[in-house]
Amino acid sequence: MSRLIIGLSFVVFIVFACRVQKQAVNIESIRPETESQDSVEYVLETFDTKFEAWYAFHNSPSRYRSKEYYENWNHRYVSAWNYNASDPRKNWFFEHIIGYDPTIDYGFELNHKLFYYFLYVENVLNIEIMTGGPQAVHF
Repeated sequence: MSRLIIGLSFVVFIVFACRVQKQAVNIESIRPETESQDSVEYVLETFDTKFEAWYAFHNSPSRYRSKEYYENWNHRYVSAWNYNASDPRKNWFFEHIIGYDPTIDYGFELNHKLFYYFLYVENVLNIEIMTGGPQAVHF
């Protein structure tokens, strides 16, 4: 009887583990408690500690582009990233999908940081996400 319970518990665990969606970049919404209006803030969490130091070093207002520029590139990059995540030949790195909705206004800072994460992956880690990415950004 105890073997049956252990076996069923293992099966339930496996089913649950397979259904959980994995993410490399997490975009969380945070509702500020001090404001009376219905507003939402978004925070980008990356799971690469080296990226944060690289981003702090390369984040320069003199290199800023428009929010629309970052949104357009992020939409393309996320589509390519998620496509790569679904390809068994490439999912060794693109194992996780990115939950980015282009219809949501994430603001300048989040779009800028996400764009720079994609540049970090392509230029520092030398992992191509998509062909034809931005050519004018040099590091």
